[in-house]
Amino acid sequence: MSESFTDPQDMKKSIYNFADNLRDAMAIGQQLSLTSTYTKIDNVVVAGMGGSAIGGDVNRMLLRDELNVPIYISRNYQVPAWAKAHTLVIASSYSGGTEETLSAVADARAKGCQICGITTGGELLDVLQKNDCDTVLIPTGLQPRAALAYSFVPMLYLLKGVGLVASDAEQKLKKTADLLESLRDNYSKADEENETWSLAKRVHGTIPIIYGETESTAVVALRWRSQFSENGKMLAFHNELPELNHNEIVGWENNPELFNHLSIIWLKDKSDHERVSMRQDVTGAILENVTKNQYEVAVAGDSRFERLLHLIHYGDWVSLWCAYLHNTDPSPVEKISYLKDQLSRK
Repeated sequence: MSESFTDPQDMKKSIYNFADNLRDAMAIGQQLSLTSTYTKIDNVVVAGMGGSAIGGDVNRMLLRDELNVPIYISRNYQVPAWAKAHTLVIASSYSGGTEETLSAVADARAKGCQICGITTGGELLDVLQKNDCDTVLIPTGLQPRAALAYSFVPMLYLLKGVGLVASDAEQKLKKTADLLESLRDNYSKADEENETWSLAKRVHGTIPIIYGETESTAVVALRWRSQFSENGKMLAFHNELPELNHNEIVGWENNPELFNHLSIIWLKDKSDHERVSMRQDVTGAILENVTKNQYEVAVAGDSRFERLLHLIHYGDWVSLWCAYLHNTDPSPVEKISYLKDQLSRK
């Protein structure tokens, strides 16, 4: 890493180690032994915030064609009113102290839901153990956003353990880890041959707008947006097709003097619905008349599973390079820390 880059807590290493984290998280999942009895599950609620909630989104995306029950990601102080005895609530909080998640667990208990959790410890662990809920303990020492593997992989094993997943996801995870390990040395170089560095150089001076496909690359777009914000300390936005063709596309009309300060990043995958692919192409052509800052990102992988995780990893690198190009330390999230401190006083 160049001496000119500011990264005292080594976020670069955390991103570089994603393939290793996937393997480690698989080992944790393989050791999972459920002690609670789970009755017929009609739906799943993942209660979490930020980097802890994204694991639910990723599983919903990866298991889209397999799960026979809906997964709802609840980023709130309560679980939905429809959550009842046949709802599985997975509480996910890396720190174990996320106030919204702790409140949601209390609400889930009041509603009679079936509850389990994923955490490193803290108050959440105490609550889960006190109520004899199955809990997956994951390693400490990471920023929650850098613990994605530990957020979604053990959750996948939980879903498998309660009988909701019976796929070959384990083999896909292994192949994904091998693929990302083969790519990370290139992605970790500040070099024009590294696509993640090149894209960061093009977008870091703009506000990125990431567009993906509903229930697929839209989840990746959400992750990219969050990583631009937390790592790059940049505003970013995302939306999804086909919905944006019914409203947002019209917004690219007034205030055209601002458009050169925006960048559109199209996330593409060969599994995209053919009509969505057509919409991407037509929408891109329409917007070509108002902005030249459009970039397409599609990545390699033998399966949709591998490619979508690769696309997430790609975005993590882009966000890191953006932080470096801004001479910004990617790790601290001072505004979040200040906000939590202020809320703790009230």
